[in-house]
Amino acid sequence: MILIFLTLLAMFQAAMVDYLYNNPLYYQLDENTWETDAFRSLLLGELLSSEEMIDLNILTSLMVEHDYDLTGITSLDCDSLGLQAVKPGEYEKLKQGYSMIFSDLKYFPIPQNEAAGVPDISYENSWGDGRTYGGERTHEGCDIMGQERPRGFYPVVSMTDGTVEKIGWLEQGGWRIGIRSPSGAYFYYAHLYDYSREWSEGDTVQAGELLGFMGDSGYGKEEGTVGNFPVHLHVGIYLKTDHYEEMSVNPYWVLRYLEKKRLKSYYP
Repeated sequence: MILIFLTLLAMFQAAMVDYLYNNPLYYQLDENTWETDAFRSLLLGELLSSEEMIDLNILTSLMVEHDYDLTGITSLDCDSLGLQAVKPGEYEKLKQGYSMIFSDLKYFPIPQNEAAGVPDISYENSWGDGRTYGGERTHEGCDIMGQERPRGFYPVVSMTDGTVEKIGWLEQGGWRIGIRSPSGAYFYYAHLYDYSREWSEGDTVQAGELLGFMGDSGYGKEEGTVGNFPVHLHVGIYLKTDHYEEMSVNPYWVLRYLEKKRLKSYYP
């Protein structure tokens, strides 16, 4: 009986391997997949962004099976075991990329205001849009707009635990702070009006901790330049990969996912 069972199991595994190798979906995965535009776009979609917790095996498998675009999926059914069996190394590397982004996420960067009658923030998927200041380039983040209130009104909190890696003035980013999360992603908050305190590189940050306040600083060589664009927070997410020191990924669906993890505050 045991011999028959082992024989059937071997036949099943051989059939599964043959099926996967001849399924074109599984050729959409190699060791450099996490450096492609398809990965960087992070098209999570409504179904995944509504989940309370993202399962990394489900996310990784769904992305491969749906050509890295989950904006139209209606089911979380996937074949994660089959994919891991055929390409275990490539699968784990892709999953590691998603883990760097999603494992440390805790809070939306702008708390929900409980004061009555105060307009809320807004944002849309502007990653990859064109920008011209400093030369033709693409937008490497997502802008959370707060132009209905003056600079310094909306508080900005850290989305993750982490360590301050960069702080101070940038010509394009204005007053900014960059935080490296425990899993390795770099979270970049730019165009601040002011900081919550005197931050230094190496400082430890807790998720939900106040970093500063939304502003319109930047687009100027002189420190303190403001007024060249509407008040907003630029959120960027960057990964260090095999071939890139700083590879940007799209924060839009990350922010959509974090909307249900939004702190509440009162700032009239």
